[in-house]
Amino acid sequence: MPHNASRYLAEGPRVGIRHFTHDDGPEFTARARESKDLHHPWLFPPDSAGAYTAYAGRLIEDPTKAGFLVCEKGGEAGDGSLAGFININNIVEGGFLCGALGYGAFAHAAGRGLMKEGLELVIGYAFGPMRLHRLEINVQPGNAASLALARSCGFRLEGYSPKMLFIDGAWRDHERWALTSEMRTSG
Repeated sequence: MPHNASRYLAEGPRVGIRHFTHDDGPEFTARARESKDLHHPWLFPPDSAGAYTAYAGRLIEDPTKAGFLVCEKGGEAGDGSLAGFININNIVEGGFLCGALGYGAFAHAAGRGLMKEGLELVIGYAFGPMRLHRLEINVQPGNAASLALARSCGFRLEGYSPKMLFIDGAWRDHERWALTSEMRTSG
């Protein structure tokens, strides 16, 4: 009997995660354009072909980054359509084994729990095959949806960083949240 390998790195009941490809550009940029109101002023994913090519290229080629697409598996859009994206940036090996998460849902998928399922899969992949020990999330204090997602996945608040990142024309304050592999296995 032939083995039918999944196209996903990890799967849950409703979503699977996989790496970015250059071929995802048209769908990704269309979803980003549809989601501008949802994302503003928190994040600005690429919404043109050229911007996507540069963005995906960094995620694909840079060993200090790993990009994951959250894809719907069942229901109305069960054809693998993109629900959102989760990136691990600034991956440091050695004694640190840490990465910084960034994520965004697309408007059609927001509020449906798909990103929570996707983030749980990325966390498992990061602490499993990637062998990371710690994941961090930096969130602007007013971004209630992003903070709720971090909390729901077991991240703990570790601090506050004034004027940490330059976003939408200004230096923005961020809350620092973290999760370690030990927290994941003991919780």
